[in-house]
Amino acid sequence: MMEEVKETASVLSVHDDSIKVTEVLKDGDTLTFIIVSQKLSGTGEYHVDRTYEDFEWLQQHLFSQGDVPGIQGVIFPPLPAKPQVNASPRSIKQLGFLALGECQPYCKALETFLQQVAAHSILSKNKAVEVFLTSSDPPGRQKVKKNIFNRLSQAVEEMRKEGHKDVDEFFQNERDHNLVLTGCTKTAAEKFLDVVATEQKIAVACGHFSTALHLCVEPGEDPDKQAFSRVCVKLSEVFESIKKNMTSVAENNVNTLGLGLDLESRYQEAEREMLFRRTCKLVELENAQRNVEKAKPVKKAAMEEVKKAAETEFEHTSGVAKQEVKSTINNCIPHFHVSFHSGLVC
Repeated sequence: MMEEVKETASVLSVHDDSIKVTEVLKDGDTLTFIIVSQKLSGTGEYHVDRTYEDFEWLQQHLFSQGDVPGIQGVIFPPLPAKPQVNASPRSIKQLGFLALGECQPYCKALETFLQQVAAHSILSKNKAVEVFLTSSDPPGRQKVKKNIFNRLSQAVEEMRKEGHKDVDEFFQNERDHNLVLTGCTKTAAEKFLDVVATEQKIAVACGHFSTALHLCVEPGEDPDKQAFSRVCVKLSEVFESIKKNMTSVAENNVNTLGLGLDLESRYQEAEREMLFRRTCKLVELENAQRNVEKAKPVKKAAMEEVKKAAETEFEHTSGVAKQEVKSTINNCIPHFHVSFHSGLVC
């Protein structure tokens, strides 16, 4: 069991865009995902099986890279919430589109997470990524520890920092933009989920009505009954066609715009947390500067060192953060061909 992974620079031995989550196996309440990736050498494929706890293991190693300069400026690819074998209304609300369509949308979301991690210039160097994608042995099972990356923006004692004025106009504008976009994207995803749910209900209702019409067919030689039966059969065929079309429409909408909105919504949250982490570093730097100004001569040198360290960390974080923000648009939605279909075809 590989519970400990040395955090050293690593070059992945797989093509990031070849990573696929091809299948999910159910064993009681446990879901196991089959992950396939092409070897960089071109000599074959890696096939590994991973549980959700393994994904959490990987995410924990990505979060725990405090010695990597600027790591707090990274927008970490968002890992979907844990899936449920028997989805409850609460889990469906939490997972949204990922709870629909058996497990295909959820597998696609995990696949996108892995591809984005493997394609990231900083995160892909973590040895844990190589181990996760290529080792036949499962990563170690350990309890996920809380750290600075576990949804900092929800820490009550830090909430006041979210409204702290930024010294950099670029980041202040991005924070304002992110605040608006996070709300809009979440609302759009919720509304579109309602649309898809309605399409699925229409498909089910049409299927039931098609079956009911078949029950109206009566045997016998009576011309009126024969005519009525023919009408029922034709109508049944029409509603069966509507059912198949609406099922296809709903499935297409989940796999295109639905998954796109879900990913965008989770990515906006991830960016929000990154911007908050950077704001915390800004506050730390400003506090260090004030401490230097107030320090007595005997402590001034020590305070200067603290300030210098805070300044260096803030500059590294801001440098990485600016690159991340500029590349977010290109890295987020391209995995899905976004389209929306609605209507009936008989």
